[in-house]
Amino acid sequence: MVLKRLFGGGVPLEVDTVIEPGPFRPGGVMRGEVVVRAPERDLEIESISLRLLANAPLFHKGDGDGEGGGETIGHPDASGWFELGKGQEKRVPLKFRLRWETPVNELRGEDLGVLIGVRTEVEAAGVKARTDMDPVRVEALPLHEAVLDAFAAEGYALDGAPVHGSSISGVERHLWTWQGFRLVRPEASEGRPREVELTFHTNAVGSEIFLRKGRGTTKYWDDRPRALRYVAAHHEVGARDFGADVRAWLEKVAVLRLKGNGEG
Repeated sequence: MVLKRLFGGGVPLEVDTVIEPGPFRPGGVMRGEVVVRAPERDLEIESISLRLLANAPLFHKGDGDGEGGGETIGHPDASGWFELGKGQEKRVPLKFRLRWETPVNELRGEDLGVLIGVRTEVEAAGVKARTDMDPVRVEALPLHEAVLDAFAAEGYALDGAPVHGSSISGVERHLWTWQGFRLVRPEASEGRPREVELTFHTNAVGSEIFLRKGRGTTKYWDDRPRALRYVAAHHEVGARDFGADVRAWLEKVAVLRLKGNGEG
């Protein structure tokens, strides 16, 4: 919850955005409420709008959608017109289903270093102002965990999961973002690159899984090393041998030339 007194034209307005603690998951429902107060005079609230943002400051400082960086990954609905008398408050519920493509910032309770949050804008009596960002916890899906566990069994440790403001080429998308899980091992060996980047493009059925050598220095998908593509379904968790899959994927990606996109 971030309390913000918004001033404009001498008219004070107080706004709280309260998000349930979570964590939430991609494809799940995020709930909360916006509390609006008029402490000094009657007000006519013209609109309340919210943006769900993903922002990895170390990688996107000053580069993104809106002030302070950040990529828009949703527009929770808590809008409406109403009047507030002096000293009154109104609680406006919000309920928003996260896109399956929503980036994650937690893996089994571990913070991945990605800031995800809601920013609230309120317009009243000709004044438009914006709150600070209220943090939102989004945890990895069981399918993500199963695949990452299989890489860990092959000696790969997670070394970041930045969110990039561009799109994956050749996929159906709803968000203009993708998230790359950087995985590293102490040293390279035959069939095992020292560093790989793993990306999940998720929907209600499962994920398209992309794997490439190393990392790029740009957020644009096609300017990065070539990626192999695989698929897995949510219902396969616990039944599919992802360990065998990952060993085969690593052998194939180890011999890839670096440019262009491919499929496995």
